[in-house]
Amino acid sequence: MKKSTFQYVYGPVPSRRLGRSLGLDLVPFKACTFDCVYCQIGRTTNKTMERREYLPAEAILEEVKRKLVERDLPDYITFSGSGEPTLNSRIGDLIREVKAMTNIPVAVLTNGSLLWMKEVQEDLMAADLVIPSLDAGDEKLFKYVNRPHGDLSFDQVVNGLIEFTRRFPGQVWLEVLLLKGVTGLSSHVEKIAALVKRIAPDRVQLNTVCRPPAEEFAFPLSLEELLSMKELFPGKVEIIREEGSGHFEASAFSEGREEEVLALLRRRPCTSEDIADGLGIHVTEALKRLNILVDLGKVNSIVSGGRNFYIAKGVQSALKMEEEEGDP
Repeated sequence: MKKSTFQYVYGPVPSRRLGRSLGLDLVPFKACTFDCVYCQIGRTTNKTMERREYLPAEAILEEVKRKLVERDLPDYITFSGSGEPTLNSRIGDLIREVKAMTNIPVAVLTNGSLLWMKEVQEDLMAADLVIPSLDAGDEKLFKYVNRPHGDLSFDQVVNGLIEFTRRFPGQVWLEVLLLKGVTGLSSHVEKIAALVKRIAPDRVQLNTVCRPPAEEFAFPLSLEELLSMKELFPGKVEIIREEGSGHFEASAFSEGREEEVLALLRRRPCTSEDIADGLGIHVTEALKRLNILVDLGKVNSIVSGGRNFYIAKGVQSALKMEEEEGDP
């Protein structure tokens, strides 16, 4: 019998922050409250604030049970995936059910946009760790960088972060992603830092663009620039920007898995969705594999028509020749 596939659970995959993370996807691909210019998964195709059971909770839990019988246990079980996980109205039930299955800690990666909702706050109370985001210090840049749903205001989101952090019994790590020439200016970072002081998270994690973004005009800060900005923030601050080849991630990527991806990319340029479909894996796991190959210098990424494509090294020149000749 063919081994069962996983639609909603992926990994464990290496994570810069959480060691080895087993990911749970609670919404369809790119259902989100934001359409961030820097998003490595691409542009949002369903910008919404509607909370409902987008994907079946029972099916997600069944996949988690199957994963947990394997020996390859993760450091964290992470609610994240292909969109904003708090949009799923069953996230609280799912966290509690997963916690009943295992002692592995549960983390929630969220853009923080719905933390002002009392029901969302209650849903997340059983988690061990919540990592929300704050990418701007005022309404103007919030709209520019995050491109939120029209019913969301900047003050609403910030007040939600403040209230949730005060109530939550676990750890809150606030991610701040900075863009060169935009939110990465010291005058603007000072605005974000003032809000961080009010939010009072357990730690701040500074980040910048590390992968091909949704928009080509989203540029990263250098490590030196991030180190300079770090001094402006209160409390415990760490930089999580990937530097160099990412040895931890590369070491977690087996040669067999590497060849699976390269075999597809040697034949044609692919998006992360193409790789996921071709290998029968979750799109986020496909993206992790592609990112490792980019770090290893075996794959190039290009943006075409607003989409991220990946090409095996040595194939790109042939692709350019085909484009110049007008071949399909």
